[in-house]
Amino acid sequence: MSSMLRDSQLTGETQVVWLEDIDDLDYVRQALDKVITRRGTPRYERDGRLVGYTDLGRDAERDEDSGLFARRTFFLLPHDRPNDPVGPYRVGAPGEAVDPRTIEPGRVGAKTPRSQQGRAGQAAPAGR
Repeated sequence: MSSMLRDSQLTGETQVVWLEDIDDLDYVRQALDKVITRRGTPRYERDGRLVGYTDLGRDAERDEDSGLFARRTFFLLPHDRPNDPVGPYRVGAPGEAVDPRTIEPGRVGAKTPRSQQGRAGQAAPAGR
């Protein structure tokens, strides 16, 4: 998993599937996982919860070495802001965190003030 994904790694994506409503999420973590299928809910083996994933088109190619497909997953760990609002990411965000509103097929999600600072950070007085 790399926190620094590039659009060139996301060729073949056809849609983003959300398993949860993203309206109240400041950020999600994104990762490029190797899985056996092009479509449908991929296997998820992390702590926390799977929030979404991408589906690939029929022309998406398998990795030559592993025979697996590279698909993005979007997830939250137990100590992430939506799960623990006063935890370590009350303000700030992990490196792989992006604003879910900026995620599109074939495009890496973006960091925004909301994803990086959260609503608590945006409301903090200047100089803090």
